[in-house]
Amino acid sequence: MNEPLDVELLVGRYAPMVIRRCRQLLRDEDEAVDACQDVFVRLLERRGRLDASHPSSLLYITATNICLNRIRDRGRHAAPAADDELERIAAAETPAGESDARLVLDRLFRRQPASSRTMAVLHYLDGLTLEEVAAEVGLSVSGVRKRLRNLRRVLGEMTR
Repeated sequence: MNEPLDVELLVGRYAPMVIRRCRQLLRDEDEAVDACQDVFVRLLERRGRLDASHPSSLLYITATNICLNRIRDRGRHAAPAADDELERIAAAETPAGESDARLVLDRLFRRQPASSRTMAVLHYLDGLTLEEVAAEVGLSVSGVRKRLRNLRRVLGEMTR
């Protein structure tokens, strides 16, 4: 069995990295601080079961997943409206291109496993290589390549 993580030590060493990651994904300071706290709470809850051999990777992936879940939950808790009406409102509040892109990505990722979303963020947003993404998510490079290729195919079908 793994030795329990020293969460206090990890907070001191890695909190700046975690908060930067949360800010990058959430683009809201208060929500980023809350998400950062959630990352370390999750570590406390699971400290006896987690592998601490690569703490920065563990924290980075945990922060990414918590932030992506928060972003997904934002969409779920939005007021219900007809798709056309929702698109009209979104387009009126933000530049049209950004609104359209957000709507398309939201539709795309609703149909995909959360792990595919994580891979896409790590590769396309964070700039990790396929090898680095594979190491982070525990899949082979060909598995990551296949998932990303599938995302691009589905996205292409959605935007035709």
